[in-house]
Amino acid sequence: MGKVADYYENMQNKSIISLNIDIGTYQLFVQKIIEFSKAKISSYVCLANVHMTTEAYLNKRFAEVVNNATIVAPDGLPIVKSLKLLYGIKQERVAGIDILPDLLEEIEQNELGIYIYGTTKEVIDATDEYLLLNHPRIINKNYYTPPFRELNKNEEKNIIEQINESGAHIVFVVLGCPKQEKWMSAMHGKIHACMIGIGGALPVVVGLKKKAPNWMRKSGLEWLFRLKQEPRRLFIRYAISNNLYIILLFIEILKKIISKKKNNRISE
Repeated sequence: MGKVADYYENMQNKSIISLNIDIGTYQLFVQKIIEFSKAKISSYVCLANVHMTTEAYLNKRFAEVVNNATIVAPDGLPIVKSLKLLYGIKQERVAGIDILPDLLEEIEQNELGIYIYGTTKEVIDATDEYLLLNHPRIINKNYYTPPFRELNKNEEKNIIEQINESGAHIVFVVLGCPKQEKWMSAMHGKIHACMIGIGGALPVVVGLKKKAPNWMRKSGLEWLFRLKQEPRRLFIRYAISNNLYIILLFIEILKKIISKKKNNRISE
């Protein structure tokens, strides 16, 4: 088993409010995740969106969890647009519902094993059916739905052993933010595979939830589509995180403008 440094040339990253977001082509993110998986490097990938960014701003310990990840990919369209506004970088979006099918294609071609940790039995059953239909050559596939509580030490030890003994190269973690990121951080160095938090992407990919129309995804209105699907669960989250993100981004832009003016005065 190799080390990250042996396979990973550090991507350039840029700070967005509370997170250091990695920069690169969409295909580079796919390539790196598969490289880590094939080498069975203990690593973890966070797909950053508005919710994760504001959670990290409000909780410094959680910010450390995300920023210590092997890769922090720009999932949400607002993150991508923020990179353009703050740094003039035209970044491709690395959305969970896009990268998951592409990773499964690569996993099938490279004959890699997968482990899905989290979610419900309904989603697991739909996932197994989806894999049989769309990726029949993925033979090594394992699932575990944890209880709705923290695992005790013995249970945690057992699940680590199960995942490692399964021969999984990549672990898809479906616990939701921030739980899945905290779990991956705690398992880093213990599970010999690449872990990636895919949150709500799995139910969409396997067909249990509808995918937002492309025009809504491209115009940054995907959150509105999700809110319509799950108003009770998402209303308060979006009301807080979306508005807080806008305020924090405005402050970042203002700071950048003030800093630029100050530097111009000094250089005159």
